[in-house]
Amino acid sequence: MADAQENDQKRSKPSLLRRLARGVVTLTITGGVLAGSAYAVAIGSEELAERAAAAPEPEAAPLIPVAAVPMVTEDGYSVTRRFIGQVEPQKSVDVSFELSGRLEDILVDEGDTVTAGQILARQDTALLQAERTRLNASRTALEAQLRFANQTVERNEALTGRGFTTQERLDQALSQRDELTARIAEIDANLLNVDIRADKSEIRARIDGRVTARLVDGGETLAPGQRILSLVETTEPQVRIGVPLDLDPGNLQTAQIEVGGGTFDATLVTLRPDIDPVTRTRTALFALDDAATVAFGDTARLIIEDRVAKPGTWVPTTSLKEGARGQWTILTVDQEDIVRNATVEILHAETERVFVRGSFPDGTRRIDEGPQRVTVGQKVQPQPLS
Repeated sequence: MADAQENDQKRSKPSLLRRLARGVVTLTITGGVLAGSAYAVAIGSEELAERAAAAPEPEAAPLIPVAAVPMVTEDGYSVTRRFIGQVEPQKSVDVSFELSGRLEDILVDEGDTVTAGQILARQDTALLQAERTRLNASRTALEAQLRFANQTVERNEALTGRGFTTQERLDQALSQRDELTARIAEIDANLLNVDIRADKSEIRARIDGRVTARLVDGGETLAPGQRILSLVETTEPQVRIGVPLDLDPGNLQTAQIEVGGGTFDATLVTLRPDIDPVTRTRTALFALDDAATVAFGDTARLIIEDRVAKPGTWVPTTSLKEGARGQWTILTVDQEDIVRNATVEILHAETERVFVRGSFPDGTRRIDEGPQRVTVGQKVQPQPLS
C-alpha cells in the first residue's frame, strides 16, 4: 500500500510542471500578440496622420450678407392724437314774434338762404291800422281845440292888460291850453306805440344764413315768444371739441380738423376754463377756414401732433424679436461684424415702425431684414440697406 501511494505522488509531479509550462507559453504568446497589435496601431496612426496632412484644407464657408443700418438716437418722438367733436354754427337764432297776433304770411321755407334785414314773416296789422286812424282823428280834434285855446289865451291876456277881465279867466284859458297840449302829447305817444307794434309785426333776419326749421304755415294766432323759424349762420362754421387736461394749449393754436372726408385748417377761438363734469375735458372752439360747405352737426376730428420728450431710436417692426420673459430684442452688429443681442423697451408703436430705447452706444448697427437667418455670435457681412 505504501508503495502504491508513493507511485501516485510521482505521477502527479510531472503533470503540475506541464501546466506551469503551458501558462508561461500562453502568456508569452499573448504578450507578443498585444505588442504586435500596438505596433500595427502606431504604424496605422502615423500613416493616417500623414495622409491627413497631405490632403488640401477645405475652403471656409462664405459670410452671410445682412442689411445693417446705423442707429441714430433722437431726443423724442411725435404722436398723432385725434379728438372727436361736432361742427356747429357760430350763431343759431330762434325766430318768434314779441307780441301776440295772427300770422298773416311767412315768406321763407326750410333750407332757404336769407340775408340780414330780409323780411321773414308778417302778422295781421288791421287792428293797428284802425288804431292809428282813430288816434290821428283824435289828434286832429285836439289840435283844433288847441288853436282855439291859444286864441282864448291871447284875448284874455289883452283884456287883462286893459282891466276888462280877471286874472282868473286868463288862468283858466292857460290851463285849458296846457291840458290840450298834454293830450296831444299823449296821442303822439300812442301813435308811436302803434308804429312800434307795427314794426314788430314784421320779423327780419338778423344774420346771413339759412332756415333750418319752419314750425308754422300761416294763419295761426301766435302767443308772444312762440317759435316759428330757426336760422343758422353759414358764413363761418365752428367746431366744438373736448380736449384732455394734459394737452398743451400751445398745440391748439393752429391745428387741422377732418370733416366729411376733407381736411381744413383751423384756428383756436377760445378754450373754456371750466371742466365738463361728465367727460372731464375742456371745451375748445375752433374756426374753420374755407369750410362753407360743411354740414352742421357733422362729426369732426381734431388732429394734433404731440411731442414726447423721451430719447430713443426708430426701428422697423421686422427687426424685433421676442426675448425671454416678454422682453423685446433686436440683433445688432458690433465693430468686428459679430452678431449681438440687444434688449429694447418699446415706447411708441406705429404700423411699420416702433420707437425704442436700449443700452446700445451711438453708431450701433442693427439688422433690419431677415434676423431669423443669423444667430448671436455669428460673423456676418454687413451691407447697407438698399
